Amino acid sequence: MSASTSSVERVARLASLIRAAGSVVALTGAGISVPSGIPDFRSPGSGLWENVDPMEVAHIDAWRADPERFWHFYGNRFQTLEGKEPNGAHAALVELERRGKLDAIVTQNIDRLHRRAGSARLVEVHGSIDTSSCLSCGARYPIAEVRRRLDASPISVPGCDCGQPLKPDVVLFGEWLSQDALSEAYALAAGADVLLCIGSSLEVHPIAQLPGVTRQNGGAVAIVTQGATPWDSRAAVKLDGDVVAELDALVAAL
Repeated sequence: MSASTSSVERVARLASLIRAAGSVVALTGAGISVPSGIPDFRSPGSGLWENVDPMEVAHIDAWRADPERFWHFYGNRFQTLEGKEPNGAHAALVELERRGKLDAIVTQNIDRLHRRAGSARLVEVHGSIDTSSCLSCGARYPIAEVRRRLDASPISVPGCDCGQPLKPDVVLFGEWLSQDALSEAYALAAGADVLLCIGSSLEVHPIAQLPGVTRQNGGAVAIVTQGATPWDSRAAVKLDGDVVAELDALVAAL
């Protein structure tokens, strides 16, 4: 689509694609949660990884080798996410789902905001901070209890009743994604007439392969993301304004 095409025309084009689609699936990344006050990963000045090496604090080997350092980082991450509320972009997707215009959401986010907004079919491919588990005995604890144990621990590491350190139920660097979640995400992308990519750089694999899966199966890729992605030139439409404003405009156009 021409770079000179107005925002209104691009929203209208996306609305037309969605109206004609038998199946629409949303793929969301960190950008959809930025309006909720949650920093993304790589934006200059605010990105989560700007002042810390993720391989040192968010890798499964880091959790195994130095759980105290790991939980110092993740305790701060929990603090950052605590109290954050879904924003208008999350609400717009719930509304699309309510109207029968959206089949499912595949999200790379671990912040629970889609779930709290009320999305019905949600595939959290990177897991969620909602729980933490013991890899020794399999016990699982909700986030409130994990926070309590973290605060009560003399070494700031939440422990299981069996004495082993807990691990957040998120996919760390060095871990495989859940095969069930990945299979569901690929099946949804393959069946989508429109894959609506929101707030994602489309650079983190294997989820970055989903637009290709949709295209290979005859579907269209639409992007609602500020900043460039590898799919911009191949997308049927690209909206690059404020994510809440763009999705509100889309809902209004439908």
